[in-house]
This record gives sequence, C-alpha cells and structure tokens, in this order.
Amino acid sequence: MMFFEKKTKNVNKKKGIFILILFLLMSISLFLYFQVTASTKLEGIDHFPASYQPYLRELAKKHPNWKFTALYTNLDWNYVIDQENVFGKNLVPKNYSDHWKNTTPGQYNVEVDAGWVDSSRQAVEYCMDPRNFLNEVRLFQFEKLSFDAHTNQLDGVEKILYGTEFYGRKVSYLDSNGNTISMNETYGDLILRAGQTSHVSPYHLASRIKQEVGPFLSHSSISGTVEGFRGLYNFYNIGATSSSEPMGAIKNGLQYAKDGKGASQATKDKYLIPWNTKERAITGGGIFIGSSYINVGQNTIYLQKFDVNDDKGGDLFWHQYMTNVLAPYSEAKSIYNGYQKTGLLDTSMSFVIPIYNDMPTLPTDSPNVQPNDFVQENKKVYCTGNQVNIRTGPSTSYEIITVVNQQDKMTRLAKGKQVGERWDKVILENGIVGYIYQNYVAEVPNVQIEKIEVSLDNTVLQKGEKKLLQVKIYPTEASDHKVKYHSSNPNIATIDEKGMIQAIRSGTVTITVQAEENQVQTQIEIEVYSKVTSITLDQKEIYMQVGDIFQIHANIEPEDANDKGILYDSSNPEVATIQEKGVITAKQMGETTIRVSANENPTIKTECKLVVVRTMEDSEIHFDSSLTLNSLEVSGIDYDANTVADLKQKIITNLEIEIVNYQNEILKEEDIVGTGSKIRVKEEGKILRQYQIIVYGDANGDGRINSIDLLVLQRHILEIQSMDEIFRKASNINKNGKKPTSIDLLFIQRHILGLQKIEQ
Repeated sequence: MMFFEKKTKNVNKKKGIFILILFLLMSISLFLYFQVTASTKLEGIDHFPASYQPYLRELAKKHPNWKFTALYTNLDWNYVIDQENVFGKNLVPKNYSDHWKNTTPGQYNVEVDAGWVDSSRQAVEYCMDPRNFLNEVRLFQFEKLSFDAHTNQLDGVEKILYGTEFYGRKVSYLDSNGNTISMNETYGDLILRAGQTSHVSPYHLASRIKQEVGPFLSHSSISGTVEGFRGLYNFYNIGATSSSEPMGAIKNGLQYAKDGKGASQATKDKYLIPWNTKERAITGGGIFIGSSYINVGQNTIYLQKFDVNDDKGGDLFWHQYMTNVLAPYSEAKSIYNGYQKTGLLDTSMSFVIPIYNDMPTLPTDSPNVQPNDFVQENKKVYCTGNQVNIRTGPSTSYEIITVVNQQDKMTRLAKGKQVGERWDKVILENGIVGYIYQNYVAEVPNVQIEKIEVSLDNTVLQKGEKKLLQVKIYPTEASDHKVKYHSSNPNIATIDEKGMIQAIRSGTVTITVQAEENQVQTQIEIEVYSKVTSITLDQKEIYMQVGDIFQIHANIEPEDANDKGILYDSSNPEVATIQEKGVITAKQMGETTIRVSANENPTIKTECKLVVVRTMEDSEIHFDSSLTLNSLEVSGIDYDANTVADLKQKIITNLEIEIVNYQNEILKEEDIVGTGSKIRVKEEGKILRQYQIIVYGDANGDGRINSIDLLVLQRHILEIQSMDEIFRKASNINKNGKKPTSIDLLFIQRHILGLQKIEQ
C-alpha cells in the first residue's frame, strides 16, 4: 500500500513536470510566434530590402529632407494577397478594362456598389506592391499623417482646395429645419482647426474631402438636403458602406452622421456626433480618422486602405477605410499637388513604407500593361540619348522614376511591340525597374569599339569651309559601329552625324568622337581662321579747316576677322596727314585722298575725299540746342518733324545750306531727312563744312523706322549683308559704340509697335 502510494506520488509528480514543460514550450512558442509576426519599424534607406533602395535613393537625392521608415509587416506576400483578394473587399470602376476586374463566373461585373465591381488579383497585387509607387508623386500614400504646425498652414490647405467650390469660400449650411446658417469662416479655416484638434494633417483632411465628395458643395453627403437626413453632413463618407439600395452608401454614411449607427454615447461624444453642422462634421470626422486609423497604427493612406500593420493589436485585413483599390494611388497625387503648389516639397517629411516576406523579385506590373504588347527578353542594352526618362509604365502618362544618359547600361526585360510609340521594360544597373522609350535604346554588341583615331589634312579651316573628319575604328570588326560627334563650341565650328565639320567663326574648338556603345573616345583641336573680306569708312567725303583734327573710323569685315590691322595713307601729306589710328590733321587748304587698306591683304581697300577749306568762325553758324553735335555728326532730330524745312529752321547762318541724302541727291524742302543725309554749308557754291546726320533706328537712310530697318539690321547681324559705318551707328540704339545686336532689333521692334519710342 505504501509502495503504491509512493508510486502514485511519483507519477503525479512526473505529470506535473510534463505539464509544466508543455506550458513552458507553448509559452516560448507563442512568444516566438509574436516576435516573428509582430511588425517592426526601422528608419533609414539601408534598412530596406535591396529592391526598394534604388528608388528611395533617387528620391533622397532630390529631397534630402525626406525620411523613410521601413515597416516590416512580417506577413507573407501571397498570404496578404489571398486575404485581400476577397470578393467585395477591393473595387474598381465598372468602366475599367477586364484586366482590372474579377472575371470569375458569377462575380464578373457584379455591381458591389453603384458603378463599382470587384477587382482582379493582379490589380490587388499591383496596388499593394509599394515598389510601384516609390516616385515623387505616388509616394504620398506612405506619408505619415500626423499634424505638424510647422508645415500645416492655412495657405497650404487653400491651395489643396483650389479648383473646388470649397476654395476661399465662407461656410454656410442648412439646419434640420431648412434654415440657412452662415459662418464668418472659410472651409479652409474649419479644416485647419480640425487638423489641430484631431492631430491629423489638415492637408490630408482636405485631400480626403476632395477624394470622397469631389469638388462640388452639392454632393449628397454634404448638401444637408437628403430626405430623412436633412441638416446632416458627412465630409469623409465615414460609415458609407456599400448597399444595393439607391443612394445606399450615402444614406449609410448620413445614418452614421446622425447617430453613429448605434454607437455608445461616449463614442458619439468623442466624434461630436450628430454631425448636424459642417464644423462638427469636418472636425468630428477628423477625430474619427485620427483615432480610428492614424492613432492605431494605420497612419498612412496605404495602411488605411490595406490593414497590414498590427502595431496596436487587433485583427488584420478588416479595418479598411476604402473599397476603391486605387484610392491610395489617387489620393497620393492630390496630396502631392497640394504640397507642390505650396512649395512644401522640400520640407522635412516622413514616409512609412510596408515590406512583406517573399515578395516577387520584380514589382508587379499594372493591369494596363498588356503582355501581348511585349516580347520577353534578357538582353544588355544602353541608352543613346541624354536625360532620357525612366517611367513607371509604358507611356508619358506614367510618373518619372529617374533619368539615364548616353552609354548608361541596362538590361531589357521585355521589348515593346506596341502600335505607335514603343516602350521597353528595363532594369537599370542600380536595380530600378521601369520603362524607357524604345527610340533611345540600342543593344550592346558582342564586339565593342576599343580605339578611335581621327585625322584632318589641315587642322586650320577657313571660315565657311566644310571638311570631313577622317575616322578609323579598331578593331576592324567594329568598324560599322556608331560613333557620335561633339563640338566644344558650336559657335566656332559644328560637326554633323556624318563627321562633316562646318567652320563658323574664328577661334579654337575641340571636336570629340565617342563610341555610342561605351566610353571610348578621342579628340582633335581645330582652328578656324577668318579672313578679311572688306573694309569700310564712316566718311566718304570730309571738309576740314586748317588746323582741324578729325578721326575717321574704319571697320573691318567680318567682325571676327583674325587680323584687324588697318593701314592709313594720305595722297597729299602737304594738305593733310593721317596717323595709324585714323587721326587726320589738316595742314593747308587743298584736296587729298585718304586711303585705307587691310593689313592682311592690301588689295582690300577703300578711300574718302578730304578737302581742307578756309577757317569758318563759330559765329557763322548756330545749331538749335535740341540737336546734338558731335564733331561732324548731327543727331537728336525730331522723328515726327524731320523734313528738310524742319531741320533748316534749327540752323541759324547767313551761309548757304544744302541737304542731300546718303546718295548725295539734293533733297527738297518737303523731303524727309534720314541717316546718312548730309548738311552742306556752302559759300559761293563751294562747301565749307559737311555734317552727317544720324536718325537712330533708321538703318537704311529713308528717314523712317519700320520693318525694312528690321530686315536690314537682321541681315547685317547674320553677316548676310554688310552696312556702311553710319548705318551701323544709327542701328546701335544703346549709343554705346558697340556693334548692333539682337537687343537693338528688339528696340526697333518696340518702336514700330508703339511700345517704346527710340530716343534721338
């Protein structure tokens, strides 16, 4: 008996130990289970998987103040998609293509809500794969949505509301009796205050309102006129669950606005229910969003749509704010636009981005991307252009992820065969997957260029000359491969895609020849020499008095001539001498010829007649103070009163006055005086002095400023047709003594249009 009792005690003791061990093992298992499945947050790009990092680094380069937090959900990717791919949980508009829809018999095109049907599994995979949206625009579905007094300002709220009936508008609403209540605050004021109260970003609240009720105040959820729910408002469509009844979702939302759908009094007090004023609806709804989602771990738009974070405990996949599978995608752009308009994109922002176990190697393609439009490949290619965009999808309507340049290598995963513009799917060397316009893609050849040699029989080209650059490529097997040409200064010399050099103006330029397929290149230095083609003088006939000193101005054409040296000579030094800079000294009465030639080529020459006459006293002639006298040039003539008669009235003298045009034709009293016209002061038929006239803006000497002058000056600037020096001076509207430019063209144009009169 005692033996049995002892044995029983031992057995009971062993059972106790076994139960204790079993309990401990279960506890450890549960502990390990929760350790494995609980989500983890790690801040910094380095904490993200390799397939996320290149996208985030691109964003960080552009916005260094942005911070990225990796949310490791520790959920299996396929398990998550299975849980979300449940009929009615994710919807798309009925008018979307079948690639977006659930095509299961009995579920295809069944309206879960008016105009909305169940989405396809691919649509769920595309919308849930965060890597598809790591670009500047769509990233905002991962933005942390807490209130920030430094960034959340009224001006920003209003800019988000821009284009809607809420923008800058004072609030008015109907009470339950149909009376209109007017407030002295705008919708922006209410939204900002709601953000402060709920600790939710008012930018997010403003964007959510635009997403849920659209741009119009007449939306049934906020009109206050729905029968049975008069004077009630629901700006965020909270509780607006799908229903087959007409306006079922809206009525469900208004029922929530009325009584919280059976919520406790404490809950209703917390959310300011009933929402019988617009302020209570905007603020109470903000508190609901903050407490029901943001403050329980669903603090991004993505997490509010896809309940995959167990930070605060509770079941997953059911506490989901929206049924539209693309809602985070759409709302992200609205938020981005708001930040962009307010200039807030470069401020400090935080983004929480989910990560799943066993995700696909590559991001899931959009259902809009049709497999039949591509041929699957795995070929090495390179970019043939500069600053070529890599986009999230195969058209310019998709967002830009990054840019690539010439010779940047990538792997083509799929070659486009679409009708019209063709796009290729590529993966860059840093891991970014995207789409590039096919015209900028070339395959990397098996044999590549290793060396390039160039030569010219003479590296000095005359201005205007064309010469083909000789190019040799090694090895010879690559001799048919493409190279590209580049001029360090196209204003001096250009080179086309065939290697033809065109000398433009004097100077030195470096021509680079580079392989399109790699970085192999060589260079050659070219000098462009510009010969003198002509020489002109600002005077054709000069009258001086004994002892006078006068400087003539010679002009070498073209302006960029390498040798601008000028030789001066007087045919009769006893009458007048001339120095090397064109300074003439009158010695005695008589005539001589001033001869001017180009130092580079003395056969290029011109001359002017010089007559030395008797000394004329200052008292013998007087010019009105409105005129400007500069040596032997007269300007300041009134453009609106510039006939010969008008000009003679401004000259007081007993001597004879004769006025001729620039062709030395005598003008009548009613004729117009223009640039190049000359005032001749005569005595007994002999010229004592001659003054040249300048009318600024009159480039052809007809005394008018019109489109003809524009054409003449333009042809001179383009070196199509040279101008005499006097017309060059008249075309220099700035009067700074420089060669006329396109700025002077603009002044003349403004004068013609009556916008700004040229001062004489």
